[in-house]
Amino acid sequence: MEKLKILFLCTGNSCRSQMAEGWTRHLKGDLMDPYSAGVEPHGMDPRAVAAMREAGVDISHHQSKDVSTLDGIDFDFVVTVCDRAHESCPFFPARTKKLHVGFDDPPRLALDSYSEEGAMAHYRRVRDEIRQFVERLPESLAVNTEKE
Repeated sequence: MEKLKILFLCTGNSCRSQMAEGWTRHLKGDLMDPYSAGVEPHGMDPRAVAAMREAGVDISHHQSKDVSTLDGIDFDFVVTVCDRAHESCPFFPARTKKLHVGFDDPPRLALDSYSEEGAMAHYRRVRDEIRQFVERLPESLAVNTEKE
């Protein structure tokens, strides 16, 4: 059986989409071939890397990339993980199903933190929420998907 190709898309491809790719590869790698990209990539977030490392998933080798660098990959699903990416999601072939699952933005939330531990609490919470979503894959993809 061929693996499902899934793209996690967010604005910067620095945190949430990287976590989703990491969790999917870690938990569902036998069923899915995960990718992540951004509509305006701006590098990996070190706190996202640290939060995932705490959970036993190494994403330190990931690179932030623009969605256009993945042209030619025939995705089965595109999951937008932030509102901005959902609003500006590029066109994908008709067979690609889209799903929006918005997660809070840890870097934005961390701006109001008074300590590194307080900032990391946001990353850990979102990391765990993304894990819960990934644990329900691929079944959760069949619900609330839209065609182009």
